[in-house]
Amino acid sequence: MLLTPYRPVLRHPVLRRVLPGIAVSALGDGMSVVAIAWLALQIAPDGGRGAWVAAAVAAYSLPSALGGVLLRRYLGHRSGAQLAGWNAILRGGALGAVVVAYAAGVLQPWLYVTLLGMSSLLAAWGSAGRYTLVAEVLPAEHHLAANGVLTAIGEFATIVGPPLAGLLIGRTNAAVLLAVDAASFAVLAATYRLAMPRAGPIGRNPDEIEEVSAADGVEEGKDTTQAGKEGTETAQDGAERGEAERTGETRNRTQRALLVLSFAFFLLFGPFYVALPIHVADDLHAGAGLLGAYYTAFGAGAVAGALASGHLRRLPLWPALTGIIALFGVAMLPLGLGWPVGVALPAFAVAGACWSPYLATVMALFQRTTPVERLPKVLAAFGSVTVIAVPLGTAAGGPLVETAGATNALLASAVGMIVLGGWRRLS
Repeated sequence: MLLTPYRPVLRHPVLRRVLPGIAVSALGDGMSVVAIAWLALQIAPDGGRGAWVAAAVAAYSLPSALGGVLLRRYLGHRSGAQLAGWNAILRGGALGAVVVAYAAGVLQPWLYVTLLGMSSLLAAWGSAGRYTLVAEVLPAEHHLAANGVLTAIGEFATIVGPPLAGLLIGRTNAAVLLAVDAASFAVLAATYRLAMPRAGPIGRNPDEIEEVSAADGVEEGKDTTQAGKEGTETAQDGAERGEAERTGETRNRTQRALLVLSFAFFLLFGPFYVALPIHVADDLHAGAGLLGAYYTAFGAGAVAGALASGHLRRLPLWPALTGIIALFGVAMLPLGLGWPVGVALPAFAVAGACWSPYLATVMALFQRTTPVERLPKVLAAFGSVTVIAVPLGTAAGGPLVETAGATNALLASAVGMIVLGGWRRLS
């Protein structure tokens, strides 16, 4: 049945508490995508509006890469709920400060960008915390479904949030929407705080804690007169250490491969943000309505793909991951080949349906190959690396479009993804 993989996720006592808060916060963030840029337009001087809008949008995401690297020593050993909750507190507090400054009439563009940058400093750790919490409370067979639920919530918010923001800005102003977003992060922080007592110590569920405690009691009661076995045990310990080192090296290779693969995939996707609008305007001679239709189709496909992610759990994850990338590239080919909108638009929806299972699958691979006590550091590093990949690809897309044209730029990115999808992990 369609919902079968998701029942253990939706019925879990911790996730049942956290998911509504995540949904509320995701909707607030979906609206803030519009509100952040619109408020920057309102407060920027006439001569530099474009630069301040770009700075504000970048400040709401890029500092997370810096936080993911600089704060490893202080945050890498924290539980998933703590990390996600602290990110929500910082996001909500910084956005609340923006609203207060606006209401007091002292919000200058430099202060606005500074507060937005502060708000995003823990974003990589917040994302790492969400997926670490999944690994802490669920067995491996349910990770992919849980990741799919998280992705579906985020993708749905990107569809509903922007039009809702446009409606509310018309009746109020952008600062009100940021106040709503700040309140949604406060709700999220509260739900994580309530979930923490149920989540238990990192890396163990309550049943495992009881089993370890019972085993410790048996060990304490054993006779300690077994010194004759020390030599054998030392040899066994050495063999176990060697096996652990080999296993650790295999995990490290897998993690590095996932980082490289994801960075390349997101980098290749970046030029679409430049090429698609120019393709619609110059090649198709169409307006913003068609561009919006493309993004709506992509978002609808992404929601459907996220909901289908849980049904991929029986597939080998690495081939599934590379296959998703190749299929994404194939779905983008109609745009790059200049095919009619009637073909390219549904194909773009298929690309969206590939986009969200990629994130769910790559997170499941990290969750399966990384000890849970190291998972926050690894996922924060993943977030730091990938958050800059799309902006870099977008920046490269400008010269590429100017040199080769929008259609050829789309084609080059699509072919690059197909080639990337043929990559196989070296064992």
